Amino acid sequence: MDKILELKNVTKIYGQGTENLCVLNDVSMSFEAGKFFVLLGPSGSGKSTFLNLIAMLDTPTEGQILFHGKDLTKLNETQKSKIRLNNMGFVFQFDSLLPEFSMLENVDMPAVIKGRPNKETAKKLLTGFGLDTISHKMPSDLSGGEKQRASIARALRNGPKLLLADEPTGNLDAEKKVYVFEDFKRMAKEGVTVLMVTHDAHAVDYADKVYIIESGKLVQKK
Repeated sequence: MDKILELKNVTKIYGQGTENLCVLNDVSMSFEAGKFFVLLGPSGSGKSTFLNLIAMLDTPTEGQILFHGKDLTKLNETQKSKIRLNNMGFVFQFDSLLPEFSMLENVDMPAVIKGRPNKETAKKLLTGFGLDTISHKMPSDLSGGEKQRASIARALRNGPKLLLADEPTGNLDAEKKVYVFEDFKRMAKEGVTVLMVTHDAHAVDYADKVYIIESGKLVQKK
């Protein structure tokens, strides 16, 4: 199985002097393409830091992060932005849909930024999430579950190889959470590597592999 992502001896320390806080401690691991990975841990355990390092929104104190064999820690900001736009998708706890645009326009926005808008392609994505019949609606007219699934479709618009999700079901009820977990499982089967950080233990039932963050280390539980 091809490795899409690899961490080599990654350490992240915040603070200075005696106030140092080691959030990640010498973490080495790899992620295979086309799998749904879940990282569990309580608030403050370092889950979001872990995701931010992979997304190049933060840099490790030590170590390497390889994406398709390329060390992300060595890139300049322009190179990082290009990889995020073309190869990574992002889903957060809050949908972050732009209120002045329809659902369809929101989903197509990453392609607009890339200079390749195509609403038909965006609508096909919405069809895959069962949202095509309401693609004309504005975010204010959508339910929480509809908005979150639209944000997942938006994250897939530029055909990313890696989807990073930070507490994507934190504001959803139990039924709508299941829809999101099933979406992620389906996407992994279609070839997208999904890496989700959460404190929701129900995600375990849908993941290919599960890790728990403990004392700055990642321990595999499934």
